[in-house]
Order: sequence, then structure tokens, then C-alpha cells
Amino acid sequence: MFSVSCAVGFDDYGSECDGIRITAFLDAGQDNLTPLGRLEKYAFSENVFNRQIVARGLLDVLREFSENENDFISVMETVARMSEDGEPTVRAELMEQVPNIAMFLHESRPNFPAAFSRYLVPIVVRYLTDPNNQVRKTSQAALLVLLEQGLISKADMETKVCPVLLDLTEPSSDDDYKIEAVAIMCKVVTMLNKDTVEHLLLPRFCELCSDARLFQVRKVCAANFGEFCSIVGQEATEKLLVIKMTLGLWGIRKACAECFMMVSNSTSPEVRRAKLSPLFISLISDQSRWVRQAAFQSLGRFISTFASPSTTGLYFREDELNSFDDSHTSGSRDRQDCFSLTNSTSLVKNNTKESEQTDENFNSFHYWRSPLPDISGELEMLSSPTLGAMKEKEEVLTMENCADSKSIHGNSTSDQIQKVLECLQPHMDDPDVQAQVQVLSAALKAAQLDSQPDDSPAETSPPEQPLLCLQNVIPQQLLDQYLSMTDPARAQTVDTEIAKHCAFSLPGVALTLGRQNWHCLKDTYETLATDVQWKVRRTLAFSIHELAVILGDQLTAADLVPIFNGFLKDLDEVRIGVLKHLYDFLKLLHANQRREYLYQLQEFMVTDNSRNWRFRYELAEQLILIIELYSHYDVYDYLRQIALTLCSDKVSEVRWISYKLVVEILQKLYASGADDLGMNFINELTVRFCHCPKWVGRQAFAFICQAVVEEDCMPMEQFSQHMLPSLLSLSSDPVANVRVLVAKALRQSVMEKGEPQFECHFYNHLEETMVALQSDKDRDVRFFASLDPNKTSSRRMGTTAASSGCD
Repeated sequence: MFSVSCAVGFDDYGSECDGIRITAFLDAGQDNLTPLGRLEKYAFSENVFNRQIVARGLLDVLREFSENENDFISVMETVARMSEDGEPTVRAELMEQVPNIAMFLHESRPNFPAAFSRYLVPIVVRYLTDPNNQVRKTSQAALLVLLEQGLISKADMETKVCPVLLDLTEPSSDDDYKIEAVAIMCKVVTMLNKDTVEHLLLPRFCELCSDARLFQVRKVCAANFGEFCSIVGQEATEKLLVIKMTLGLWGIRKACAECFMMVSNSTSPEVRRAKLSPLFISLISDQSRWVRQAAFQSLGRFISTFASPSTTGLYFREDELNSFDDSHTSGSRDRQDCFSLTNSTSLVKNNTKESEQTDENFNSFHYWRSPLPDISGELEMLSSPTLGAMKEKEEVLTMENCADSKSIHGNSTSDQIQKVLECLQPHMDDPDVQAQVQVLSAALKAAQLDSQPDDSPAETSPPEQPLLCLQNVIPQQLLDQYLSMTDPARAQTVDTEIAKHCAFSLPGVALTLGRQNWHCLKDTYETLATDVQWKVRRTLAFSIHELAVILGDQLTAADLVPIFNGFLKDLDEVRIGVLKHLYDFLKLLHANQRREYLYQLQEFMVTDNSRNWRFRYELAEQLILIIELYSHYDVYDYLRQIALTLCSDKVSEVRWISYKLVVEILQKLYASGADDLGMNFINELTVRFCHCPKWVGRQAFAFICQAVVEEDCMPMEQFSQHMLPSLLSLSSDPVANVRVLVAKALRQSVMEKGEPQFECHFYNHLEETMVALQSDKDRDVRFFASLDPNKTSSRRMGTTAASSGCD
């Protein structure tokens, strides 16, 4: 308790009162006042410092008075009156405490449910219009925190907060208040539900998007346009928001370009193609370099929104993505992550038998749309020899060049195409079906023209575009602009890193176009793979495994493997990209092609900078995964030597992960029935580690033994014969850190297997060793020798972990 002499008043405090409690003014002093009376005295003192201290200590004050409801209400009434203090610093101090007070009431005092809504929310709302800038900013920050924590009710948001924001954004509102209110509205909208946003804020947001007086308001709206679209959904976006994407100053146009992907994801394919694409093309060719730069950076992401199962062969469910292609691959990634095109996302191909089975939980209701009609029979008719040319032509036709097909012959052809068209007619609401119908209609027309007599007049078709550019998935202008991103002139006139942005989004563009349209991107990909900027090549290296999943086995072998091989010989900054996903890429290759890389794995041991130990650490991690891809003979002949070399690395982190690699190799050998190779490897480990002159090697042997037992790498009788004697011999090692790991291995792993697992003399020797370790001179050794594995002390484990990792 604070002394009475120091509780007279804050203005009387001297340097000797450094240990003051912030609520010391509540203690009994010379005034004979009650604690509540003393709170009143200091809360409305003429001394500003006293009032600031009271505001700063409000949470502690509430804690002291919260046991009694009447006292608590009195304190809240005092807070309400304090909020009208004429000193801005007092009001700012009070507002800074509001989120903490709200959390306290929410967690500890649920018996006062209305207190926050009645007393504090009005203060937050009123301070949004405070004349002092600091108070307003503090109130805005507090409001966001309260929303993030879910402490403001929906009713309060609709009846107290939103009305104030709407008032502040009226056309007649003060400019500064209006700009601030628009910014806070755009932040608040992401924390509200769709109905509240649509009914209360969306109409005003649409008005603000067209604010004729303040470009700052339009700029804020443009920057947050995508969030509004994603919240209110497709109907409101298409009806109210898309038409508001009017272009103004360059800053607003730039903001529009940056949010294009979110807007596009909130529209139908028809609106995306007919309205958004032309607008985006105008941004690509904008007179402002900054706008063009933002547009090109968003181009790949915008293209990815055109992806659909019919072109990618990949079907989305609510939380996963499955590929039902001819190679029976499967993968999973979050829908949003897939199209945000981050390098960290990946499509994982699974070649196990489980992945080849039908998903019993499949439900077409969870997919984007109902399945397309089964026209396999009709398509088989179209695969006849007389129509082979037509099929080849059909893959490269665009909607603009449909009428150019000349490869269909005979009346029978027309009849067969007509049957396919009839099957597709009930599904014309699907834009992808529309595209297919347009292509087939053009083919039908061409077939009819070809069946005419030679002297019949025929329409002259426009010249075809180059074969490599033709596709019918996205507007051709978008693809043409994307392909131009590798043009050196773009780097000079738009962005020096434009090629990097092209490389970053290429997997998403490839996924959108589908593997049947890879010919559109192949040259661009090869150009990027040889770009002089290593950052461009590095970007491709990090995502080449994703592209391999998209393209499938044949295209990967033909077009990606040569580029992958080039990356293996590149700078370390590029090589690390393929190394981090080495397993993901190798598992997509056929066994014979995969085996060729066994000879190149050793090259990863050599780096441009020997200090780059994380490179070797990553290699060890990848080898642990790669083991399953090769036979036990290949593992023994190639991976074993790399593992042993890594086990002798100068950096302890590399050594410890390499010990795990050694254990995985042993498990592979014994699981494959190669006991003779396993024995040879154990003998090699014993010589290299158990008899190592350096204590870290002997410590490593103890660690390996423990892992072998825990992972059941080999039968216990073989372990007891070939590894246990060497482990027991280390129990008298002169270095305590070695004995600690021996004690842990024996007590936590070996002893847990029980007496029946060992021959009698081995078990007797084991018990004698444990008795000796339990009386060891080192405290940690004694602890782990006596330890119940289920009651491990975190403090002890931390101590041992630190000691075992040092050199």
C-alpha cells in the first residue's frame, strides 16, 4: 500500500515516489473522502496532470470497483463525464484505455453486459468527430481494435457507428472529416457482415466513388473497391459497383488496376469478358507509366480469374482442388491461394493407389456448377479418321477465327457435329459451353461450305493468327499483352522488373489456359528461363514443380526438364528454388528419367559460398523425402555417401538434420529386406561416429541409436546385437554431453521396449549401465537416467537441447 504522505495529490509527488501505484489516489489521505469521492476529486481536478493519471488508470479503477454494481455504475458515470474534458490529452488518454476496458468487461464481468454499449461506445463514436486530430486518430484506432476483437455488437454498429460515418461522408461534410471517415468506413467494411454492408454502407460508397470535388475520396474508394466487391457479392458488384469503375486521375486509375483481380472474382464470366477486359486493356495502354506498371503487375492475376474446370482439368471444391486428368493426379490448394499466384502455394501430385480411386465424398453440389453433359459418344464419332484434321484444327480456333476452319468434309460430318451441338444447348448459360458451341458452330459452317460444289461462292476468311497465339479461354488481347511482358522495350517504358512479374504469375496463367494451350506460353517460358536477371530465373525455379503438375508428364519431360537441368547449374540464388522443391519435381517424372538425377545430387554439395550452410540443410531435408522415390540399391550407392558427408558438416544444424537422414536410410534398407546392406551401413556408422575422436561424433551415435529405436527401423534383436553394445560403451564417455544423450536413448527409448525384446545378458548389461548413469557425477546425466519419459521437465529439456547442439 502506498504511503499516506505520498497520497495527498499528484502535484505533491517527488522523486522519492518512483514506485507509485497509478491508483494510489484512491488510498485514504488527509481529506476523509470515500474512494469514490476521491476519484471524483482527482478526475475533475484543476491540475491537468491529475486528470491524465486518472484517465490512464481507469482499467485499474474499474477492477477495484467492479465487485459492487452500484460502485461500478458510479465509476462509469464518472468516465462518461470525464470524456467531455476540455483538455485533448485527457480525452486521448481515456480513449486509449477503451479497448482494454472493453476486453475486461467482456471476459471478467459478463454481469455488466450493457455497460460497454451504454457508456463507452457513445464516447468512441463522439470522438470520431472530435476537433482535435490526435483524439480522432485514437478513436479510429480504438474502433478498429474493438471490431477486430468482436466487442461491438451488430446493433451498436448499425445504430451508433454507421450513422456517424454516414453523416461524416455527406456531401456537405468537412473535407478533412470526410476523407478520414471514408478511410475508416473502408476499414470497417471488412469486419462487418454482408447484409450490414449492403444495406447501410454500399449506397454511400457508390456515391463517394463519384465524388466530384475530392479526388482523395475517390482514391480511397478505388483502393478499397475490391474489398467491397468481395463482401457484397456478384449481384451487387455487377449491378452497382462495376459501373463505378470510372477512370479519373492517374492515382485512381492505378488503384483500380491493383484491385482488378478481386473485382473480377466477384463477377460472372460474361461481365468479366465483356466489361472488365476492355477496361483493363485501357489501363495496360494508359498514358501514365505508373498506371501501366500496376496494370502489368495485375495482368497475370486478372487472367487467372478466367480459369474454369473445362479448360484446366482441375475442379474446385470448397477447400480443395482435384485434378481428374488422364494421369489420375490429385492435388489440393485453397481456392483463393491458388489464384493469388503466390510461390508458396503448390499443387501436390499423389501417385499412390488411393489417389487413383474414386472420391466417395464427391458431391457435385459443392462444385462451381453442375457437371457438363456426357457427350463422349458423340466425341468418339468426331474422332474418326475423316475428322482427325477437324479435331486438330478445333484446338487452336478462337471465337474471332472460328469461321476459318477448312478441315471438315461431307454431310455425315455436319450431322455428327449437329448432335454434339444439340447436347450442349441446355447448358448455354455456361460461358465455357458457349465458347465450345461457337467453335463447333464454326466447324459446322466450314463443313457445309466444303460440301458445296467447287463453283459455289464461299466467304473469304480473315488470315489466321500464328498458331502459337490461338486459344479460346481468355480474351486474346489479354494474352497478347501478357506475352509482350518479355519484350525488352516493356522494361524500358513500363517497369524494369516486368519480366519478374510475368514469371511470378506464369503458373496461374498456365493453369487458366490449360495444358492444351501450353503452346501459347512455351516460348515465353523459355525466354524467361534465360533472362539475364537472376531474380526472374529464381522465380521460375521456385514454381517449376507447380507448372509440372499443371502440364502433366509428357509436356514436363519435353519442355520443363531441360529448363530444370539448366537451373541446377545456375547461381545458388536460382538453384535454391529447385532444391526446395526437388522432391516435388522428381516425383512427377518417370522412374527412368528420375534415376538420371541420382548422379547430379552430389553437385548440390558445392555452393558458390561455402558459408551458405542453409543450402546444405535444405539438401538434407529434401533427401529425407527423396528416399522413397528410389530403390534401396540406389539409396545405398548414392544417397548414403551424401548423407555421411553432410553428417560431418561444420555447422551443427546441418549435422543434426543429417543424422535424421541417416536413420531414414537405415529404415529404407531394412524395410526393403536388404539386411546385408543395413549391416554394412551400421558398421560404417559405428566406425565413423561411435569411435570418433571428437565428442560430437560420439554424441551423434547416441542420437542415431535413439532414433533407430523410436522409428522401429530394424528388429530389436538385431539392434541389440549390432548397435546396443556400442551405445552402452559410451555410457562411460569422458564428455558429459555424450553421456546425457546415452542416458536419454537408453531410458526414453531402449528401456521402453521391455525385457522380452533382449537376450538375458544384454538386458543385464543394460540395467547395470542404467544404475551407473543414475549415480553419474553430472546432474543432467543423473536426471535423464532416472527420468520418467512422461514427466519430462521443460527446463531440463531446454538445458540438454542447448548442450547437445553446441560444438
